[in-house]
Amino acid sequence: MEQRTELSTIGEFGLIRLINAKFPINNPETLKGIGDDAAVIDSAGKELVVSTDLLIEGIHFDLSYSPLKLLGYKAVAVNISDIAAMNAIPKQITVSLGLSNRISVEAVEELYEGIKAACDEYKVDLVGGDTSASRSGLVISITALGFAEKEKIVYRNTAKVNDIICVSGDFGAALMGLQTLEREKQVFLANPDMQPQIDKEKDYVIERQLKPQARMDVVYELRDLGVVPTSMIDVSDGLAAELLHISKSSNIGAVIFEDKIPIEDQTYLTATELNFSPMTAALNGGEDYELLFTVKQEDYEKIKNMNDISIIGYMTNEVLEPQMMMKSGTLVKITAPGYEHF
Repeated sequence: MEQRTELSTIGEFGLIRLINAKFPINNPETLKGIGDDAAVIDSAGKELVVSTDLLIEGIHFDLSYSPLKLLGYKAVAVNISDIAAMNAIPKQITVSLGLSNRISVEAVEELYEGIKAACDEYKVDLVGGDTSASRSGLVISITALGFAEKEKIVYRNTAKVNDIICVSGDFGAALMGLQTLEREKQVFLANPDMQPQIDKEKDYVIERQLKPQARMDVVYELRDLGVVPTSMIDVSDGLAAELLHISKSSNIGAVIFEDKIPIEDQTYLTATELNFSPMTAALNGGEDYELLFTVKQEDYEKIKNMNDISIIGYMTNEVLEPQMMMKSGTLVKITAPGYEHF
């Protein structure tokens, strides 16, 4: 029988000690981590970048198909993705949890296994946080801190006319993974004797939903190439919505090409099976956590051979808002419902 230890048996400080013992300090900028009233971080003359995300059970995740270890990893990755979108290097995180009495000490440890895996992956230190009782299920709030030289920080409102529009990875997979998991959940609810039947052919889209990756590899490669993007944003609410953010913030239009939008084969096949438009999934799906960025024309030669990067269009003042050139040659306006938070 699986061991279960109630949180009340070790208390808040016992939980803090349990967590602290598993998270050694790795970055020299971290002067003081867990164990005092506040963390102490040396900025070393660089700009400090801070981002916070809140994940709420029943809104952002479903524990019926989200393993706690993967959930812990994802909670960190989505925050690191925001730091990557600023062209900064992540260094520290804080983790705050709202815990219901359904959650055991072992469950918290499993969650932190995933958090630890992400800390190791992205080379960040856990330096603090908070815990509280929760009457509304599991709540996870993570704040990520990163650093960058002032001249290397990239915003979403600084794209220029004729800049090239680039994206990392591919799009629509996370939504198709979510749709697949939700379908299997409904089958189970209708008949609890039925076991989930998730084909191995769908492992890619499911992993993209449950364990997204923050594209720090792109940030490091751009630095190695000596390229500072003119604007950048991470794709959390859908490619179309994020392109609209860059276009509106920079006060110029954009043109992207339908046949340049990267869609992975499994995403395409899953969308078709679920009677979903693959292009709609790619443009409006969300949770892909890829990077959308623009670079100057003169940087094209440097970035054209980057691994897993696609050039999908250009910024322009010939149109007032983002449009997509269809394969037929017709320009259509890009609309973006994006994710509605309320």
